[in-house]
Amino acid sequence: MDYVKLPKTKRGEITLKKICDAAEHLFSINGFYATEIHDITQRAQVATGTFYNYFPDKSSVFLYLMDELGRKLRYAIRQARQEMPDASMIEQERISIRVFFLFVKEHFGLFRIVWQSQFVDAESFKRYYERFSAGYVREIKKAQQSGEVRDFDPVLISYALMGIHSFVTLKCFVFDESEPDEAMIDQLVDFVAHGILQKTRRGDEYEQNQ
Repeated sequence: MDYVKLPKTKRGEITLKKICDAAEHLFSINGFYATEIHDITQRAQVATGTFYNYFPDKSSVFLYLMDELGRKLRYAIRQARQEMPDASMIEQERISIRVFFLFVKEHFGLFRIVWQSQFVDAESFKRYYERFSAGYVREIKKAQQSGEVRDFDPVLISYALMGIHSFVTLKCFVFDESEPDEAMIDQLVDFVAHGILQKTRRGDEYEQNQ
């Protein structure tokens, strides 16, 4: 999506970053509707006319920011996973969880911006998660072919995993104002690998009858 007129000079890149950094902060703190263009330009210390050199309106900077941060997050996860190409699916998931939490810590505005986007532009909100799902699905299918993952719908699995990431982030960073630690990541990975239910006598009998 062409939300932005990209700069052709280093100076222009610096100015665009200042505008985006200011917008990320203000959208995450005040929300989309309570943030005005002059708030962004004031925080970025640029003229209002300079803003319009890059973006036609407030919605454009919001949606560009969401797409750009999402792209950077997907890239960070992909790069981290590629450093351990022979790791199992569950270990790759540990890597993804850790990178996701670190990215949200550094770009907390992304989390709130994404959730706001469903009210700003529902199609962009949908597209954001579809892009993440597509990458997950490719890895899940590979793991299913090697017998690591059960034969569930890979799209369904991808959204279940994204749900874990999103709501644990909500609990830690927003509700508790804390950070997930390694012990919590270990629990999440164990949950993904083994589920939540203990085996029961009824469950064992059911399995034996199959």
